[in-house]
Amino acid sequence: MTDQPTAGRFDGREHLLPVRVYYEDTDFTGLVYHANYVRYLERGRSDFLRLTASDHAALMTGDEPMAFVIADLKLKFLKPARIDDALTVRTSYDRIKGPRLLISQTVERDGEVLCRAAVTAVCIHLDGRPRRPVKALVDSVTPWLAQGIGLADDAGDD
Repeated sequence: MTDQPTAGRFDGREHLLPVRVYYEDTDFTGLVYHANYVRYLERGRSDFLRLTASDHAALMTGDEPMAFVIADLKLKFLKPARIDDALTVRTSYDRIKGPRLLISQTVERDGEVLCRAAVTAVCIHLDGRPRRPVKALVDSVTPWLAQGIGLADDAGDD
């Protein structure tokens, strides 16, 4: 047994991250507060990258430092999660288009989808300007992209 936190695992092209609901995650009704789903989703995206050797710290300190901002986040809440629930965050990096990473995510309990998310993350220079992702990121994420819709060129993108 290890005391190290898990970064989840891959199942096919999906990253699966286990998350436990704690009292601090809930509101006065005992249900997970809506904003905490955003935190769970962020952990899923970050740990996906961590397992592909493109973690945030490495990207920010590399030869061509870069970071991410979330440009679009669409959430659909289907059912509530409750204290002590064992959840799974499923993350799929679907496509790279110019500076954008298009990502699909779900939060599930026992295979039942509780929340769906469509996320657009934008790669940026450290001064905030959009940029294409560095080669190391593209190389590490490309094997996990949805088949048939991989890299796409975008005229006018940095």
